Amino acid sequence: MVKNIYIAGPLFNVHEKKYLEEIAAVLEGAGYDCFLPHRDQTGIDPDELKDNNMSQSTKDIIFKTDIDALDNADLVIALVSGQDIDSGTASEIGYMYANKKPIIAITAWERRYRNLFTEGMFTKTIQTIKEVLPAVEQMNS
Repeated sequence: MVKNIYIAGPLFNVHEKKYLEEIAAVLEGAGYDCFLPHRDQTGIDPDELKDNNMSQSTKDIIFKTDIDALDNADLVIALVSGQDIDSGTASEIGYMYANKKPIIAITAWERRYRNLFTEGMFTKTIQTIKEVLPAVEQMNS
């Protein structure tokens, strides 16, 4: 039964973060618990996140928080748009696959050749946010 969802994707600009937040809003509106790495970090000085010179303790907190969230997640939804699958997103996909948890990839209608190894880990691929909730609900049936 899917209840906890980890939402993975590139976090390089406001547009990418907003897209991930829209995915979370749809799922949270339907009663799912979502973890967004850029939204749900705790114990970190927000000013340090604005700087590219994070302390090692901040990096350690982010890593542990993300690993714990992946371990607690029933599935991951991964935004795989861009020139290539983001390296952090690919790591999250690989971690979930290794732990035998499903992965829903959302392409946002981009037509690119993807890394076929990573793509082989996807349980399902969808194109739009409108498809997110039905895809998750299908996992529960």
